[in-house]
Amino acid sequence: MECGGFFNFFEKGAKKRGEHKMPINIPKNLPAGEHLREEKIFVMEEDRARTQQIRPLNILILNLMPEKEKTELQLLRLLGNTPLQVNITFLNTATHESKNVSKSHLQLFYTTFNQIRHRRYDGMIITGAPVEKMPFEEVNYWQEIAEIMDWSKKNVTSVLHICWGAQAALYHHYGIGKVELSAKCSGVYSHVITDLTVDLVRGFSDLFTAPHSRYTSVSIDEVRNHPDLRLLSYSEDAGVFIVQSKDNKNIMITGHLEYDATTLADEYSRDVAKGIHIDVPVNYFPNDDPAKAPMNTWRAHTHLLFSNWLNYYVYQETPYEWDFVDEIEYHI
Repeated sequence: MECGGFFNFFEKGAKKRGEHKMPINIPKNLPAGEHLREEKIFVMEEDRARTQQIRPLNILILNLMPEKEKTELQLLRLLGNTPLQVNITFLNTATHESKNVSKSHLQLFYTTFNQIRHRRYDGMIITGAPVEKMPFEEVNYWQEIAEIMDWSKKNVTSVLHICWGAQAALYHHYGIGKVELSAKCSGVYSHVITDLTVDLVRGFSDLFTAPHSRYTSVSIDEVRNHPDLRLLSYSEDAGVFIVQSKDNKNIMITGHLEYDATTLADEYSRDVAKGIHIDVPVNYFPNDDPAKAPMNTWRAHTHLLFSNWLNYYVYQETPYEWDFVDEIEYHI
């Protein structure tokens, strides 16, 4: 789809409401909805969305994080801050039972792979998961994740992988394993961009910050030397950050741009309470004092990356009518 197709794609709904900022469509009564409204993010529940004469973008979120409701809010906040109307479907694993969220929440707002495998999606996000120290094949839902990643090759226009999700994609699609670090990589690190002409990082500064929170990493040399991958951003201290497949299908982000200002602090306090010996997150608390409130120094670049992803890799590349497409041809 060409850039000029934007108004053909959405103009009926935009003219009808006299608005230029499109809503994010979420399940009715999703708890995150109230928080989004408080932040003045344009939210539309699914029953009203059905009346709109618009072909929205359909985004699937495979949420593997333990505190699912926090992750929902973080991702919806970013997906709802663009001129594109987005329908959200939340996906959870059928082969693993989540312990930190109520069954009623999952039953109301989530679906499983077997229920959506017949569909096609414009975009997909695979989150991190608290299993990074385990070999991939020992994760009890690995086969399910691998099947979803295989399915995404022909049924999703672009897939954004975060933290463990990024490592899983690098391993499954490109054969790049992970290595355990001697100490947890936790903090806010400076990163550089290797090619500022790539659309995903269009508008980025030469140097920007982003949070990391992980016990494992991937080899920067393996990424650089892989014929199908492009190392787009890295940190001298935290290593590989953004990796993109050269066919623009997969984007892997090893950190957590979606984190709130206090997320690293919450994780640090949780680990300390458990008696885990953990270093204070790097470059995070003022004067490295956990008693002081941290600031979010990565918010602008986070919004920019998600906006670029939705625009250049989802909206401008996705077929208007999936039923007539056998294979996606990328134009970036």
